[in-house]
Amino acid sequence: MHPWAHFRNLLVALAFLTPLAAQANPSRPELVIGLSQFPTILHPSIESMIVKAYALGFVHRPITAYDADWKLACLMCTTVPTVENGLAKTKPDGGMTVTFTLPADARWADGQPVTTDDVLFSWNVGKHPQSGVANAGIYRSITAIDTGADKKTFTLHLAKATGTYNVLTDFRVLPAHVEKAAFAEPGEYRKRSQYMAAPTNPGLYNGPYRVTEMVTGSHVTLEPNPHWAGKAPAFSRIVLRTIENTSALQAALLAGQVHMIAGEMGLPLDQAVSLANRLPPGYSAQFKPGLVYEHLDVNPAHPALTDPRVRRALLHGIDRHAISREMFGGKLALADSGISSLEPIYSGAAKRYGYDPRRAAALLDEAGWKQMGPGPRRNAAGQPLVLELGTTAGNHSRELVQQVIQAQLRQIGVEIRPFTEIPRTFFADKVTKRAFTGMVLYSWFGTPGQVPRSTLHSGFIPKAENNFSGQNFTGYANPKMDALIDALDAELDPAKRQQLWADLQALYAEDLPALPLFFTTAGFITPDWLKGLRPTGHDAPTSLWVTEWSAEGKVAAQR
Repeated sequence: MHPWAHFRNLLVALAFLTPLAAQANPSRPELVIGLSQFPTILHPSIESMIVKAYALGFVHRPITAYDADWKLACLMCTTVPTVENGLAKTKPDGGMTVTFTLPADARWADGQPVTTDDVLFSWNVGKHPQSGVANAGIYRSITAIDTGADKKTFTLHLAKATGTYNVLTDFRVLPAHVEKAAFAEPGEYRKRSQYMAAPTNPGLYNGPYRVTEMVTGSHVTLEPNPHWAGKAPAFSRIVLRTIENTSALQAALLAGQVHMIAGEMGLPLDQAVSLANRLPPGYSAQFKPGLVYEHLDVNPAHPALTDPRVRRALLHGIDRHAISREMFGGKLALADSGISSLEPIYSGAAKRYGYDPRRAAALLDEAGWKQMGPGPRRNAAGQPLVLELGTTAGNHSRELVQQVIQAQLRQIGVEIRPFTEIPRTFFADKVTKRAFTGMVLYSWFGTPGQVPRSTLHSGFIPKAENNFSGQNFTGYANPKMDALIDALDAELDPAKRQQLWADLQALYAEDLPALPLFFTTAGFITPDWLKGLRPTGHDAPTSLWVTEWSAEGKVAAQR
């Protein structure tokens, strides 16, 4: 990019920012949070975007979630059910029953109570093959739901006993009284949902805040839910401001036009580290290693990528240690699969792919891609080994990594054609609809101990017939992986589960359905007066605990 074009981008981004001088009630101030992406839809179950999860954290409660201590907690229930407390029981047929109770005072922001009617409706949406939900597995694993007369207690009947029987993070409760009409034609639900058609409808939200304004590509405004019965939030208004150019996002913080930059979807690590070294007084940087899995999804329909030898060669051809060392100060932990070494289920026995261009060249030769002269390798039919590599536009770090990968793979005879696309279309079209022809670079936010059914099981490949439900965007299909996932879901014995996890990681390393790059570290840039924010390091965003945030001292001096 020409330097003047970059400067114009900064001016355009800053021109849309409103000054913070016009504060709300000083005793309950406004908080403006800078983000580098905009959520394409706020439906809790449709599409998978980290920025959407962050926005929803303020306004919508999952039933359970892992907290900052990586312990399972109730957010829309009263007690986490366990076998020990009697709320979870195995059945003679090999299944389980698990009983939850919704909080008695839980209400949607239009005043309607959250009830088991909503639970039943959400289950029907989630398990329908045409609804287009991202993670249908959790709904399809439930064979029946019994509800109590109190409209608050419900018992799930699971087809099989599973070690994650009480993890309902992805079972998102939807408001039946608002959404039922939109679901009359399930194949059209994605387009007709009120989360898409009328995102400021208060009946869509049951968290401490509700959405009162949503300007596509610009900002989402949140105000307190008047029917929230929990601890009152500290801020009278929260504005989620999107500035997709991350250099402009930094400039906005330093100019006082946003108060903080979220670690979940704010600055790439290299920029966060650089900014942390030059923060003015009154700001702090906090870095949290975690389960953010940066990787390359591959399209196995490509004539080269269908061969696992080519995928292995590509990984051998990328010097991930050098990228971590030179670009990120060594703060990126190299990934072997989607399982981080921070997790107890991690296995160090799986095959690892170090930087080895000679081995990469040998694998490409074996796969029939020969170096026949200048330019990329070619197969016997004369086709060149050319791969597209896409990522999110405006993410300076990813764009640099993309360029480094392009240069490194050129050394082994692979030509990379990079492209970028704004996040909301990149995820909605290129990724979710599996419209990429080569590879795409992005990240997953992981849940501790989460079985990767939605991302690796062949039953969850998004396609037109299932309205692009599922998150297996590579189209990976291996009966051995399916069997391992099924076994993991059904196994309760900790030692046997550990072996199954080791087998899964070994198979992942052999097949490479995606090319693992790094587990990254999130950088949170906050004002010193903001207290109570605790990074989690996994897919439950800090925003879920916004009621623990407070503004202590110097509030009147906000810029």
